[in-house]
Amino acid sequence: MNIGQALLLAVQALRLNPLRSILTMLGIVIGVASVVTVLAIGNGAQTQVARQIRAIGTSVLMINPGTARQGAVRLKAGTRPTLTEGDVDAILEQVPQVRAAAGSVAGSAQVIHENRNWNTTINGTTANHFVVRDWTLSAGRSFNGTEVAGAGKVAILGSVVARELFGTEDPVGTEIRIMNVPFEVVGVLAPKGPDQDDVVFVPLSTAKLRFLGASGAARDSVAYVLAKAVSDEAMPRAKEEIEGLLRQRHRIDADGDDDFRVSDPAAAAEAQRGATRTVAILLTSIAAVSLLVGGISIMNIMIVSVTERTREIGIRRAVGARGRDIRLQFLCEALVLCLVGGLIGSAIGAGVSLGLAHSAGWTTVIDAGAVALAVGFSGATGLFFGFYPAHRASRLDPVEALKAE
Repeated sequence: MNIGQALLLAVQALRLNPLRSILTMLGIVIGVASVVTVLAIGNGAQTQVARQIRAIGTSVLMINPGTARQGAVRLKAGTRPTLTEGDVDAILEQVPQVRAAAGSVAGSAQVIHENRNWNTTINGTTANHFVVRDWTLSAGRSFNGTEVAGAGKVAILGSVVARELFGTEDPVGTEIRIMNVPFEVVGVLAPKGPDQDDVVFVPLSTAKLRFLGASGAARDSVAYVLAKAVSDEAMPRAKEEIEGLLRQRHRIDADGDDDFRVSDPAAAAEAQRGATRTVAILLTSIAAVSLLVGGISIMNIMIVSVTERTREIGIRRAVGARGRDIRLQFLCEALVLCLVGGLIGSAIGAGVSLGLAHSAGWTTVIDAGAVALAVGFSGATGLFFGFYPAHRASRLDPVEALKAE
């Protein structure tokens, strides 16, 4: 008997007891569905983290205002601006491990072009910002030195803003209005991800003067600073030197608290990726227990099936079936149970993953390779746990089997 005939006989045998077959494969279905769901969520989380790292840029340090003091009162981090444009210049001049740095201020405003308008983020910064974040232009140019120094009324649009205000038209050279102030569009950024493309960049001096600025002592302040190290290997040294330089510039005593925070967003995202990977492995291991339980259930049911079909086995042996033919038949029954259960579980797992993505707003990635691996593992489970019952059936004595009732 060849494998095709054995699979056909297996399907026919399983169809005789459909309810028992369904209940038998239930453990496999639950196990595979759990594995597919966990892997889809885990892959989605990894993809989201990778997207965040790409959006930030490589070898980037973020410097934010830290805690500050007002007399004897210690204020919450970020309550007072403690970073200045002078800090940015000093970092560029005195920290050789830093290739580019840019200070920024940000707010939100309505942007208008003719009869279209769009509420978006307005980011005041310098041309170095795009160098730090590895951001390229799809059209036009960046700010020049004169525009940055002289508060030029020019703007660079993110791709989302360009699409909402101009559709398929080329925005470069046209005029938009931000808080009733006219700006010339000089460039459009290449897409970098939906969360990053909904923004309008203007020169830092312009943002402070026109709508995001301050007066008095805070006029030189920036909301945060981004610094790009010359390489990933230089990041620790750059971080250490920036901290030392800023403590010196801000006249912080040796035992005083920093009024700034230097962080590595990519490292934080990488740590998040590692934690996500660990949780995914743990949940996958738990889900694999369902496959183990399902395999044991299949072995038990197959042993019962061998006992019930002892006379059938005897008849088949009496008319010429060999022991290996009987073994192949029962192995194929276990294999069919697990493969069908694996396919059903994969479909359920994919459905649950898509449902979670839709309802909870999670990012899920259904990997065809992972699905194939889960189904293949379920088939291997069927072969492993089905071997003993199949071997037991093949060893039955034909004469004794024919006597069975």
